[in-house]
Amino acid sequence: MPALNFPVYQTKRAGVTEKYNLNDPADRRKYFDAKVGAEITKIRGYLESGKTFVGYLLGKKNSGKGTYSKLFIEAIALPDKIGHVAVGDIVRDVHGGLADPAKKKELTEFLEKNYRGFHSVEEIADLIEGRSQSTLISTELILALLKYEISKRPRQALFIDGFPRAFDQINYSIFLKDLLGYREDPDFLVFLSVPNTIIEERIKSRVICPICKTPRGLKLLATKEAGYDPVKKEFYLICDNPDCRRSRLVPKEGDELGIEPIRERLETDDKIFQQLLGLTGIPKVYLRNAIPVAEKDKVDEYELTPMYDYELLLDGPDASAGASKVAIKKSPWVVKDDEGVPSHSFLPAGVVVSMIKQIAEILPA
Repeated sequence: MPALNFPVYQTKRAGVTEKYNLNDPADRRKYFDAKVGAEITKIRGYLESGKTFVGYLLGKKNSGKGTYSKLFIEAIALPDKIGHVAVGDIVRDVHGGLADPAKKKELTEFLEKNYRGFHSVEEIADLIEGRSQSTLISTELILALLKYEISKRPRQALFIDGFPRAFDQINYSIFLKDLLGYREDPDFLVFLSVPNTIIEERIKSRVICPICKTPRGLKLLATKEAGYDPVKKEFYLICDNPDCRRSRLVPKEGDELGIEPIRERLETDDKIFQQLLGLTGIPKVYLRNAIPVAEKDKVDEYELTPMYDYELLLDGPDASAGASKVAIKKSPWVVKDDEGVPSHSFLPAGVVVSMIKQIAEILPA
């Protein structure tokens, strides 16, 4: 979906002049309160009164759906009243739980009451255990597993991530709330537009701590400290978590290929995305990650994703001696969106400000 079809949400606020470090949780708290404090108060009051909502997160793979929902939960600061339900995580969790006799018994009893489809309940465990990453399990079973997960989250507002994922699931998604027997609470679609060029750079520069598994980005999301490997002649990031004892972040196997392994999936996601944009009768939230350079005056500079470069500062005669430090430098990052328009990438917290504003407008007083 061309990003230009979504308006650029203006996050710049009159009277808000402080610059915030959006990678720091304490600063992010101040940022959210400064930018959308009134909207946060409304949503908190709505949830504290016992009301809930269902938001369906729609966007391409690796577009950041989980990140945005988690930051929304952080901003509202009522973690027990809002949940993020990812279909892929549900299936993986069920797969892992099948080895536990008690969990398997609980799932079997639930499916006997709630599953309608073409597999016997006895066959379902074998189906889940034998599935491959390239084969989607049936829509009927996905619906039953969604219902199973939701049943464990009483009185929670929910963001549902990963449905629909195939064309035959679109019609189901239109009536998903009814099919799940969910409460009569407001529901809405959350569309997230992210250019493939940004997804590509995120994947290619991604590195992960081998201990705490925290993902960062050598080019787009640096840690506080970096190092230099004189043997490989390359820079690396050092984990910020003190428990990891300065662990070196490493690339994930296959990330060097960028979006190529998932290109077909991205194209399918985009077509589903465009079809659902035409759906009427349900409120929509429009989020965009790419902001044309020509419209950057609508946002604050610190809300834009910077590009990180590294410089070796030698204390010894040369880098191979190991006596060196690394300076981390930030500069504006400009990338062309899917329409070829020079654009900046919005940091997640900035996107969430738009998300909070629009959801507050949808929810009844």
